[in-house]
Amino acid sequence: MDAGHAPGHARRVQSHQRRTLAVQWIRRTHGWFGLWGAVLGLLFGFSGIWLNHRNVMKLPQSQERSRAQLALPEPAPATPEAMAAWLQQALRTDGPPRSTRIEPAKPVAWVDRKADPEAPALTQPAHWTFNFGGPNEIVQADYWQGNRSVGVATTRNGLVATLTNMHKGGGMPLAWILLVDTLAGSLIFLSLSGVALWLLTHRRRVVGLAVFGVSLATMLAIALSAL
Repeated sequence: MDAGHAPGHARRVQSHQRRTLAVQWIRRTHGWFGLWGAVLGLLFGFSGIWLNHRNVMKLPQSQERSRAQLALPEPAPATPEAMAAWLQQALRTDGPPRSTRIEPAKPVAWVDRKADPEAPALTQPAHWTFNFGGPNEIVQADYWQGNRSVGVATTRNGLVATLTNMHKGGGMPLAWILLVDTLAGSLIFLSLSGVALWLLTHRRRVVGLAVFGVSLATMLAIALSAL
């Protein structure tokens, strides 16, 4: 071989070796990430299709709802924390409420002071809402401070409704939310690594970039049209 061409040939060989190593690493990592998210991907894919078409196709979700009033002890719990602890015991739930919403007392908005300046000031009592349970059963306790009872609404979900709640994170613990975050990160990596593998292993890169560009433009056009 001509000595003048040896450095250029060596650089090409090194470049080819680096590309081969990069492709091998991306393929291995792509496969492991895909394996990690396979089960969750199936769950989210099935529940996502169901959620996407549930209104148009009137797909049932098999839910049973019931309402009841739960009498409070004397004296009634005076703070949201005390109420949450009492409800956990009274409802026999496995843990504390998944979420709590506290609305402080405030003047009612429907009193027209201009029409009747002498009308007494009215105050809406504090409103506490506690959500217990998981994706298969959700229990919501609704309390207006000063009442002698708590309204309890229970929703029992069938299989499909449970899966959709898992998809949306309804009633799920922090561990599940963090697990789903890893799936979201895996999907981001799989998308980027898929594009990288195409660019590194296909000669017709212009065609690939055109397909990717059309896909991106279509997604943006649909998203912007819905705003």
